[in-house]
Amino acid sequence: MGIFKKTKSNTLTAAELSGLWLQYMGDSMAICVYKYFLNIVENNEIKPILEFALQLSESHISKIPEFLHSANYQVPIGFTENDVNVNAPRLFSDQFLLFYSYIMTIHGLTAYSLAITNSERQDIQNYFFECAESSKELFQKIDEVAKKHPKFKSVPSVPPVRGEKFIESPGFVSNLVGDKRPLNSSEISTLFFNSTKTGFVQSISLAFSQVAECEEVRNFMLKNVKLAKTDVESFDSILLKDNLPIPEKWETEITESTVSPFSDKLIMYHAGFLVHAALTYYGASLGSSFRSDLLLNYSRVFAHAMEAGARSYNIMVKHKWLEKQPEAIDRKSLMKDS
Repeated sequence: MGIFKKTKSNTLTAAELSGLWLQYMGDSMAICVYKYFLNIVENNEIKPILEFALQLSESHISKIPEFLHSANYQVPIGFTENDVNVNAPRLFSDQFLLFYSYIMTIHGLTAYSLAITNSERQDIQNYFFECAESSKELFQKIDEVAKKHPKFKSVPSVPPVRGEKFIESPGFVSNLVGDKRPLNSSEISTLFFNSTKTGFVQSISLAFSQVAECEEVRNFMLKNVKLAKTDVESFDSILLKDNLPIPEKWETEITESTVSPFSDKLIMYHAGFLVHAALTYYGASLGSSFRSDLLLNYSRVFAHAMEAGARSYNIMVKHKWLEKQPEAIDRKSLMKDS
């Protein structure tokens, strides 16, 4: 039973445990990343944002163990000072450090909203509410500075209409082979954001491919670059057909450095995290798209992300880089042993 008496106040549901465990892994990784970023950043507007991001991650890391220990769960190892070389040469421009923070804060806000609604204990709900509130502050700081940088483009606008309009025909078959109606606002939004996020995967995979020490990791990242590039081009081509702007590309913000700031373990975990985030966003985009060409495109990019996810999982398991989350009792093994 352990030293703690099990009560509702110190037990964790699987959802609560998962939210805390994954956040610990993500924030321990973020601490490594932002310590390196702070050693290379020069821009005086971007530096305070990175400092605030590091402060938030360190705050989370200090609180999560209390929840886990009180329910008799072990705290994951996560990532430590052994996974970062803060003295590595510059791999990213200052603009990319801001872009990285923008994308990862979006992921954080999404995860916190899910963790809040999946938690039953009020103290854990309140904890994730606090995380969401501080991340909201971080996001607004990033957004304020990003507006001054031309590489950060706004999502396209659509003209207002007068009166009510209704769709008169499903048009799925005709959309597949004939003329297509213009993109609606939901479709524009998801295409633009998916192009932006997948472009981020492409550029950071390029950076990781330059510095990874293990050949298997390098090859994975190069394959990731190729798949992400194909997916970005598929999103952009649909936007361009409606004469809409597309997001900027970020490969030029990666330097020629070949010295890794991070361990291959951290690099692979980071890549795996982004792949699984992409699966979530692509799935949500399928539900808000009503043109058959979009549905086919999202099915293709979803398959690419599934492929990348399977390969990243196999590599991490092979090298013993993937910590096992607490899981259900293996009844079959118990029966065999008995």
